[in-house]
Amino acid sequence: MRVSHVALALALIGALPAVLPAPATAEDKVVATINGKPITDADLAVADSEIGGDMGSMPADQKRMSLVEFLIDNQLFAEAAEESKLDQGPAFESRLAYLKRRALRELYFDKIIKGAVSDADARKLYDEQVQKLKPEEEAQASHILVATEAEAKDLREKLKNGGDFAALAKEHSKDPGSKDTGGDLGFFTRGQMVPQFEEAVFSMNKGDVSDPVQTQFGWHLIKLVDKRTKAPPAFEVVKDRILQSMLLQKASTTAVDLRSKAKIEYVDADIKKAVEERMKAMQPQGGAPAGGEAKPEEKPAGKTEETK
Repeated sequence: MRVSHVALALALIGALPAVLPAPATAEDKVVATINGKPITDADLAVADSEIGGDMGSMPADQKRMSLVEFLIDNQLFAEAAEESKLDQGPAFESRLAYLKRRALRELYFDKIIKGAVSDADARKLYDEQVQKLKPEEEAQASHILVATEAEAKDLREKLKNGGDFAALAKEHSKDPGSKDTGGDLGFFTRGQMVPQFEEAVFSMNKGDVSDPVQTQFGWHLIKLVDKRTKAPPAFEVVKDRILQSMLLQKASTTAVDLRSKAKIEYVDADIKKAVEERMKAMQPQGGAPAGGEAKPEEKPAGKTEETK
């Protein structure tokens, strides 16, 4: 998809609606009045959609109070602008028209775009992608890292004579990221460790302890704790990411469709030239759609410096 369409899709998802007064209804609770004009729960909801994300994890009662104060200031500044006759003239009319278009765009996104993507759609995509995943073996291992082969052989003898692997790791290992947990590296898949370390791990059986293995970090004694087939991440873990990707895709295709039905003319010569040059530069790419389907994959957990 062309860059302009991606940008428009991102704008649809990320843009915030303007704070426009909401008419009070019988069911709409009035929370404050300013010179006789009400601020209602509906007003708070609109304000929350604009600035609520900037309030972080503020407690609900404090957030509600802050939104009310924001709306009070908003109304007072608006009245002051009217007294200064700033609600007249082309500058105001232009801004008002822009804010109306912005509000309509947000309503279209909420009602049409979001309405076209459901949790059920995300679940269906998740199930399809999980079925395509190839089984992947992962291993859990512990290790003791020392500087020399002699040290490693000495520790190997202690293990053969009944020494405790975790205790020896805490006492002797040079790996600061794992020694305090008895050398435990957690689960990892192929490609996450240096080749010599990985080759040893995946050739071992559960419970085995390796002979000394040399890598660029030093000499390792490795204990294979467990092996298993890696499970895909749970749907709930990746659901929001899948929904976001599907919303972006829907917004993108909608933007393309709307543009195809519209007559768009770039009157400004510089803008027209820039658009033409951009389209020409993108031509070899074939206009491939951006933002493909989200796949339920997880990034591998971080490992210690000695085993990356």
